[in-house]
Amino acid sequence: MSRAFVKEIDDAPPPPLPERPISAAPNRVTPRGARLIDAAVADLEKQLAFSPAPEISAVLRRDLRYWLARQASVQIVPAASAPTQVGFGTRVTIRRGTRTTELTIVGEDEADPSAGLVAWTAPLARALEDAEIGDVVEFEAGGRIEEVTVLAIWDSG
Repeated sequence: MSRAFVKEIDDAPPPPLPERPISAAPNRVTPRGARLIDAAVADLEKQLAFSPAPEISAVLRRDLRYWLARQASVQIVPAASAPTQVGFGTRVTIRRGTRTTELTIVGEDEADPSAGLVAWTAPLARALEDAEIGDVVEFEAGGRIEEVTVLAIWDSG
């Protein structure tokens, strides 16, 4: 094989980056979630202003397209004051088996399960939707049905 042929292959531009997938669910966010999206857009625009290397710039532009789309579709859901049912923006204490956990139901982009922030589209959040204190709901996890007891509900504000 001639070296010229190899060189042509090596000089080929990298394949385009795939776009970040955008959820088909409505983009419901808490006021905090809206601020996080705005901050992500501002941060990416700032990074792009420094004209990084083309491969980094491509990643930043792709991420900026994602966050601009999310920003354009934001549906801010204010927290209910003194909620009596689990819903978007509420904090809830649950018992799952022998573990007690505190969760906040939030938008998809601000979800962080390790911090107790669960997306409203997640199976656990859907199972808890409209539950009241003392309710026991069934939740499928790992192929088995678990019972989850609602111990407390309050606003996330």
